[in-house]
Amino acid sequence: MTERSGTAAISERTRATIRPYRSADHGACRRLWAELTEQHNELYDIHSADDADLGADFEEYLARLDLTGMWVADHPDDGVVGLVGLILNGRAGTVEPVIVTARHRGRGIGRALLGHVAQEARGRGMTALTISPESRNEAAIRCLHSAGYDTLTAVELTLDLGRHGPERRDGVEFDGLRFSY
Repeated sequence: MTERSGTAAISERTRATIRPYRSADHGACRRLWAELTEQHNELYDIHSADDADLGADFEEYLARLDLTGMWVADHPDDGVVGLVGLILNGRAGTVEPVIVTARHRGRGIGRALLGHVAQEARGRGMTALTISPESRNEAAIRCLHSAGYDTLTAVELTLDLGRHGPERRDGVEFDGLRFSY
């Protein structure tokens, strides 16, 4: 990656650059958020109303007081194709979200966004970065692991009370224990 006035080139293959979020990116990032929400709904077999605004939660995200930075992957032909955010968590940071539009996945954009946010966190003196992918998003988990997110620092367990939640899958083993996800 090369730095040019706040912008980092990803690669010749993607022809995209990482740059800070601007207000003019709002519509594109709201669409990315909708795509992320739709993917989550598909992973968990959640059906939303046909007229549901899947990007609506992006407005809440923008209003977070602990949001310390957002960057986009900007493609010269397709515009904004990726988004990453950094949430302040004491001396550490939380990466939330990382989104790459389906058409541009597998081209190194997600890894570049993760690298950029890590560089920003180092520059701000943060001690660690965490990220919490959906347990069913195996592609994201593999991508994050290959990008260096290979240390378990917390495990979130849920007591499923059987009310309106998604049907769980069996099959994850951790430290000799079986879990559904």
